[in-house]
Amino acid sequence: MKDSIIILCGGGPAPGMNTVVCSVAKTFLAGGYRVIGLHGGYSGLFSPSPRTEDLDFFKADAYFNRGGSYLQMSRFKPTDEDFEKNFNLSLFTDNNIKLLVTVGGDDTASTANRIAKFLENKKYPIANIHVPKTIDNDLPLPDNTPTFGFNSAKDEGAHIARTVYEDARTSGNWLLISAMGRSAGHLALGIGEATHAPMTIIPEMFNKTEISIDKIIRLTLSTIIKRRILGIGYGTVVVAEGVFHDLAPEDIKAAGVSMTYDEHGHPELGKISKAVLFNELLEKEMKKIGFKAKTRPVEIGYDVRCQDPIGYDLTYCSELAMGVYELFRKGETGCMVYVNAFGEAKPLYLHDLQNEEGKIPPRRVGIEGGIAQNYYSHICHYITPADYEAAKAYVPNPEAYDFRKILNW
Repeated sequence: MKDSIIILCGGGPAPGMNTVVCSVAKTFLAGGYRVIGLHGGYSGLFSPSPRTEDLDFFKADAYFNRGGSYLQMSRFKPTDEDFEKNFNLSLFTDNNIKLLVTVGGDDTASTANRIAKFLENKKYPIANIHVPKTIDNDLPLPDNTPTFGFNSAKDEGAHIARTVYEDARTSGNWLLISAMGRSAGHLALGIGEATHAPMTIIPEMFNKTEISIDKIIRLTLSTIIKRRILGIGYGTVVVAEGVFHDLAPEDIKAAGVSMTYDEHGHPELGKISKAVLFNELLEKEMKKIGFKAKTRPVEIGYDVRCQDPIGYDLTYCSELAMGVYELFRKGETGCMVYVNAFGEAKPLYLHDLQNEEGKIPPRRVGIEGGIAQNYYSHICHYITPADYEAAKAYVPNPEAYDFRKILNW
């Protein structure tokens, strides 16, 4: 029987999913392997009747440059009991599978780490290589290397935000934009910097003070007031959805938000409109202090996950796929593939990346680094002590809206 590999996709979609899957298929087919696609993410590995299909060249060639994911995904998280009682070993033995390729973000990587340990403990001769995917850009890759899908999502997000900014300028309004990114602010900051938003609020900027809704609102007003002083009556404020991850439960409750959580314990932020919520809270505060400005909410989320990958990700995903083949050929397993700036594939061993709980912790924005500091120092608009006198025309206590005082920077 011909040697086979099997590939699955976990978590949420990102531009380039099909590029990775189909490039893996093309590369291994050329190497003489049978390539099997597994639908349903990890759930297929623990099902007695998994949904699989062979991936041939023509299928791979038809889908490799498309958005979305040909292989159906899921957020299924196996329990310890699933591993002991439900792992479908016959799927591997009956099909002579030598390699399991998993494609996903930090949760998928954490489960891949558990699978690697399981296969090693059971002494099953199956290699396991993970491909880092997420528009959140929050997997711990070296040298600030992006995860695939991030640049395509940022490109589309910036396209939307650029149009929204022009609407704000044209109509004299303020548009409050919420951007996906889960617990990290990479996507929001990337969109904010690319479109010269005068303020982007990300969870990492609260590194010296506790995050709160009050501070988020005051940062927003700091920008609006500063631009009012400058004679600019419009703009955008980008807010990362990740601020929800760090808010105290009582703060969330006080805002009237009822949160539900997924299998991995993360708030299901996609079920609420963060932009609408922040806009309502902002309007309430402006009414309270007697400050007038027209604000409107805009959500950037699901519309950036399944777009066609841009050229960067088409190339990058192809290199990752070929890297999987090279690592497998060298006998690597229990690792995440990493491709450096020279196109060289390197293994990042999952056991080296895990925390005390065995999970792969998310990479967050380096708020002290050049990218963030340059943006906040040179592009953003906000109240400083030099503005206090002019700001008194709008608020009686301008120091409460001082950007650096709010953040304790």
